[in-house]
Amino acid sequence: MLSTNERLRYLLEQVQRHQATQAEYKELLQFISDDDTGDVAQQLDAFHGIVPNTANQAEEYDHAYWQSVVAQILNADKSLPLVPVKKRVPFLRRYWWAAAAVLAIMAGARYYQTSTKPAPAIVAAPPVKDVAPGGNRAMLTLSDGSQIPLDSAGNGVLAQQGNTRITKLSNGQLAYQSAGTTDKVLYNTMSTPLGGQYKLILPDGTTVWLNAGSSINYPTAFAGSERKVTITGEAYFEVAKNEKMPFFVKANNTTIAVLGTHFNINAYKDEASTNTTLLEGAVKIITPQQQQTLKPGQQARVAAAGQGIQVVDHVDLIQTVAWKDGFFYFNDADIPTVMRQLARWYNVEVTYEGNIPERAFTGEIGRNLTLSQVLKGLAKTRIRYRIENGNRIVIQP
Repeated sequence: MLSTNERLRYLLEQVQRHQATQAEYKELLQFISDDDTGDVAQQLDAFHGIVPNTANQAEEYDHAYWQSVVAQILNADKSLPLVPVKKRVPFLRRYWWAAAAVLAIMAGARYYQTSTKPAPAIVAAPPVKDVAPGGNRAMLTLSDGSQIPLDSAGNGVLAQQGNTRITKLSNGQLAYQSAGTTDKVLYNTMSTPLGGQYKLILPDGTTVWLNAGSSINYPTAFAGSERKVTITGEAYFEVAKNEKMPFFVKANNTTIAVLGTHFNINAYKDEASTNTTLLEGAVKIITPQQQQTLKPGQQARVAAAGQGIQVVDHVDLIQTVAWKDGFFYFNDADIPTVMRQLARWYNVEVTYEGNIPERAFTGEIGRNLTLSQVLKGLAKTRIRYRIENGNRIVIQP
């Protein structure tokens, strides 16, 4: 019985010689899809551009043609576990998902031939337990300290806090509806675990999206001359406009003052800075030493150990709010940046063995995919890793 590497080399040689059957081509695509170590990608690189000079290969390589051929084959084999990507850019810069890696070694070929060689069997790899993506999960802590797990709570009224009614809506979000003024200010806290997210409508109509491993503390009814909330982790705000009652968000060593606007705050403790990104409207960033007003498209960065504000222009807004819209988006992101996002969403631990590989990732991929599907994508760029105890990813040099 041949080893996996021997079988892979056999398939690559069949393709290179234009002797591969359609079944063998599908098998090669399956190899690429199942490539968790990057070994397949390395062997594909070895074949890249090495094509025998035969009469059948006189025509110039037509990349668009082969994309259409691959699409037809993939549509014919629904069992292939492909990772869908959005239209803007592919998740991995170098490979057009699984198929792109083999297109180059098939340059010029426009037909399949039937192979007379036997198809040796391979040794099946042992199954690996997969990790499901995160979802709508959060814990609501009421003013008296009692807690309500929102992911298991039924729809409808969950609690009454003073003159405010708390309702879980059928679309998976929590809403506060105030019946009037209140003499006593009560505070609630919503917190999401790693692998969780949730949407909240505050008593003033402000909408908040809470990312994984985050929390927000807020009054059940806004009173007085201002509205104040405190967050940890990451949140996206669409603030209801009220010029007589400005809205303040406290995150680490940063305070954001707004009237009505859309903005995102990333205040995770494992990030180098607290980043506030403005999508529309205007906000003022306040630290003990400095104040800075942002314009749409700008991002304010306040280092964890400092008080100064760094303003960055022309920020990639799609990348900033991708998590809210249901996908990961990377723009020349290094491995630690990618893995921090994956660790939060899939609730896994990430460690590094030796030097961290220098790789840059550009593109997007859905947050509804399983962890193994995402990791297979990383393997296409020769990122090597292993999984320990089912929830620890070890990145190898």
